[in-house]
Amino acid sequence: MAFVQRRKGPEMNDSISSQKSQRKKALQEATPTSRTKVVRITKKGNTQRKTKPRAPCWQHFNKYSIEDGENRAKCNYCDVTYIMETGASTTNLNNHLKTCSRKPRGNTSDLKQAKLAFTKSSQENVDLATWVFNQNDIRNALINMIIMDELPFKFVEGEGFKFFISIACPRFHLPSRWTIRKCCLDLFNSMKNTLKQSFQKETSRICLTTDTWTSLQRISYMVLTAHWIDNEWKLQKRIINFCPISSHRGESIGQALEKYLRNWGIEKFFTITVDNASSNNVAVDYLRKKLVHRKACVVNGKYIHMRCAAHIINLIVQEGVKDASIFVDRVRGAVRYIRASPSRLFKFNHQAEEEMVGTKAHLCLDVPTRWNSTYMMLNVAEKYECVFEAYVHDDHNFFLDLSAGYGVPTCDDWENVRRVTKVLEPFHELTLKVSGSLHVTSNTFFEVVIDVHCLIDGWKHCGDLDIMSMASKMNDKYKKYWGDSKVMNLLIYLAVIFDP
Repeated sequence: MAFVQRRKGPEMNDSISSQKSQRKKALQEATPTSRTKVVRITKKGNTQRKTKPRAPCWQHFNKYSIEDGENRAKCNYCDVTYIMETGASTTNLNNHLKTCSRKPRGNTSDLKQAKLAFTKSSQENVDLATWVFNQNDIRNALINMIIMDELPFKFVEGEGFKFFISIACPRFHLPSRWTIRKCCLDLFNSMKNTLKQSFQKETSRICLTTDTWTSLQRISYMVLTAHWIDNEWKLQKRIINFCPISSHRGESIGQALEKYLRNWGIEKFFTITVDNASSNNVAVDYLRKKLVHRKACVVNGKYIHMRCAAHIINLIVQEGVKDASIFVDRVRGAVRYIRASPSRLFKFNHQAEEEMVGTKAHLCLDVPTRWNSTYMMLNVAEKYECVFEAYVHDDHNFFLDLSAGYGVPTCDDWENVRRVTKVLEPFHELTLKVSGSLHVTSNTFFEVVIDVHCLIDGWKHCGDLDIMSMASKMNDKYKKYWGDSKVMNLLIYLAVIFDP
């Protein structure tokens, strides 16, 4: 029996191709992929909308269809085309991008070839090094910049920044502000976990510093800072909490402190430094009971309470300068008027050039509750005494504005300013001495206490009645906090003894 092979004709070929296309279409509708058509239902009816290709290679290829329905992809830089059906792999497209001779090399996102770069090893020397483009490293640097410079998340979506990145590093894909927000939170959680682990590994005890204040919106806030000496004998400082609190009551502050210590897993506790508000005394007593129960402090928490030396100096000086408020208010009013507008400040600086004042210091306003800022305001304003006197004649509104308040500063006022700044200058230097945050200051507390005592004792017999009156009031406040050694924390003396 003979078998005869029948030759396929044109009609049978058309039938087979038609059946293949129908099966392919049915398969696509049954198993849609991320690159197939997506059906979106609206109120007016069913509409079909194509999604954008997700693969990065489609930025360099154009997808089109020919007459017989076949889909192809054409390179944007040369005439090479590839068959590209829906859902197919893009490996051939990526391979072509690596070898395409007409494609600009600067825009290739998958090249990992090292390039030469100049790195500054010192202020005078520049070394030649290599670098490799890394998307993650650049993104992490961008996140650190946003955090350190306190930039908004939408900064990455600004047109100016996008244009800068397109010129400086066109291969870098800019993330959205939502991605930046998520990365910032991930970085915070990662660093927090690392810090919690370091608290458990460190052998030294943790010293805390806390302060509370109320914002203009009448919201109470508290900040908690941790200081410790690491295993390499270096001072470490971290702000571990900045958060709102319910109130300034001592029990509320103590409960918040206990909560944060548990959250950070701090079990090795030494001291807590606070200002001299009465609510802080209640908070420290509450915290002492909790820590003694957990055996987390030394000597049953007897020396846990450390009073802020800078705050005590602030209270001592404020007590002495109470009677000096009239001439201080006059100088403050004059400085406020000059700094009220750029035109007034420009006119004042021009007047200073004509008077040939030998200083380039800028006028600054003070915060009345901080005496050291008042000292800096008086110290600068006193150098422009002759300019203020000339400004009265050149600007009549200056005289009228100050006359409606405390008045224009007189010669006696400027003389009082010089005397007061002479008294406040040593206190300003002592405050800076104990306010350092990048170096250890506990070994200088006792020295500061002695210096304040010597200053007050010397002014009590200086012969100037005003200065003697100020020294007497300062001495009363000094005795309240530092007059009795039994009231002071004995760790101040131990820091001096163990100071190498």
